[in-house]
This record gives sequence, C-alpha cells and structure tokens, in this order.
Amino acid sequence: MPIKIPDDLPARRQLEAEGVNIMRERDAVRQDIRPLRIGLLNLMPNKISTETQIARLVGATPLQIELTLVRITNYVARNTPVTHMASFYRAWEQVRAERFDGFIITGAPVEHLAFEDVQYWDELRHILDWTQSHVHHCLTICWAAQAALWHFHGIPKHDLSAKAFGIFNHGNLAPASPYLRGFSDDVLMPVSRWTEVRRDDIPQGRGINVLLEGEETGLGLVDDPSCRSLHMFNHLEYDTNSLGDEYFRDLANAPSMPLPRNYFPDDDSSCRPANRWRSAAHLLFGNWINEIYQTTPFNVNDIGMIPRQLVG
Repeated sequence: MPIKIPDDLPARRQLEAEGVNIMRERDAVRQDIRPLRIGLLNLMPNKISTETQIARLVGATPLQIELTLVRITNYVARNTPVTHMASFYRAWEQVRAERFDGFIITGAPVEHLAFEDVQYWDELRHILDWTQSHVHHCLTICWAAQAALWHFHGIPKHDLSAKAFGIFNHGNLAPASPYLRGFSDDVLMPVSRWTEVRRDDIPQGRGINVLLEGEETGLGLVDDPSCRSLHMFNHLEYDTNSLGDEYFRDLANAPSMPLPRNYFPDDDSSCRPANRWRSAAHLLFGNWINEIYQTTPFNVNDIGMIPRQLVG
C-alpha cells in the first residue's frame, strides 16, 4: 500500500523517481480503509530533505500511511521558505486535539544549549506529554531522543570532547526485540552529534532497554515501553550524502574540520560514499510501523485510552 502525502509536496517527485508508491489525495479518500496516521514534528534545519527521508522509509511498508507534517507553533523556521511551511505544515496547536498512530520527532541543531534554554522547550515539553494521551507510539531521533529521556526520566545529556561524526558500528543487543526483527548482529549507523546519553545514567526499574550500542559512540537505540517510545540517538534516516553535506557546510567555517570517520572511501572527500545503512533503516522503520499496526486501536479515537505500561 502507498503513502499519502500532499500532491505538490517537493518530496513527491523524488520518491516517485525512486519507485516509492505514492497515493494521490483524491484517490485516498475513495478507499474504504483506515490508514495509519503518522505525524512528523520536523525540527531539522533542512526540512524538505528530512521530509523526503522520513517519507521514503514510512512509505516503504505494505500499509497505507497518512503523513502529517507538524511544526512548533510559535517558532519561525529560518532555512525553509515561508511558503513551504504555510502550504504543508500544521502548527502543533492545530493538531493537538487529533490522535495519531505514530509520531516522529526529529533532531535539532541545539545540542550546545541546555534543554531549558532552547527557545521552544516549553512547547516541546507539552508535545511530549501530549504523545502520552494522543499518540499510540512515538519515535524520537538524536536530540529529540535525548530531550525525551530528560523530560520523562531525568536522564542527562553529556558534552563530548569532539563531535561524534561518521559511520559507526553498533552491536545488536536484543535480537528478539520486535523492532530489530531481521537485523544483523552488527549495525552501521550514521552519527552526527556533540552530546551523548550514557547507559550508566539510565535509572533502574523503568523498563528502559538498550537495543543497539556502539563501542565508540555508545547508545544507538533504546526502547522505552513505559512511554510507548523508541529513542534513536543516531541517523539511520540519512541519505547517502547527508554526512558529506554537513561536512562541506561546516568546512566553510572551520577549515580544520575533521572528515566524518568511516565515510568517504580511503578518506578521500572527492569520492562518493557508499550507503551501508539503508537496509537497516528500512528494517527499523518497517518494524516500527508493523508494531504500531499490530497494536493500535481500530478506532482512531481510542488511541491513548490504553494506560501507559506499568513497569518496575
């Protein structure tokens, strides 16, 4: 089954060229089927690229997906045209009465700030609380994963002495997890962050399970069943060139910027990198969507009515 996105969203042309099955809005309304409602709170600077990355992955499943793009209500995006935001995004205040089968919150380039100093922190806190009553399952990415663990569990983030930047191996610590179904014993993940969450800070008795962890970059994926959330600290959703684009952008301002590790062939930035994480990205998002489909209420209005899982 296809993914339903706005007919004139820029991501549509790219996804259609890749063979992703896209449904037109006028056709979707004629089908007697309830699609899974997935919301995307996009905090990344290049919103159009992130929309495409996420839509590609959620649209590759055999289920019909309705993707809703969401923005912070009172924050103006600086790197995306106002017309794009007005045409395709809805403020969270406009959707807060609605319910979603799944909700994705992306990372944001605000790691150098304390959570409480982020301009939209208060609204994000409300959104995180709202996911507990209006969302069946949540997926947080990078900074948003750190923010969710701080908000719900008081788990701090720690500054790194140098940026964790490149492609790093992560061990599969929970092959029986439904989210890691079909995963290899080792998983390559793109990493791009200045902070980390540490295993030793995870409180006991909360039911938080580490699923993927790397020797060099630490926690990669954590299951948080008490909050019906999956927290990914890295970027399986990234395109082949995403890390390279970040590198060349930063190089313009910092000539000594080190290369992303294990990324360019022979550490030659003129060579095209190989995508060695694409299959893991599709597996993770496919497994996440499948778990939502298996457990979400048939009646969308019943989402959030099931109490949070009691643990400990």
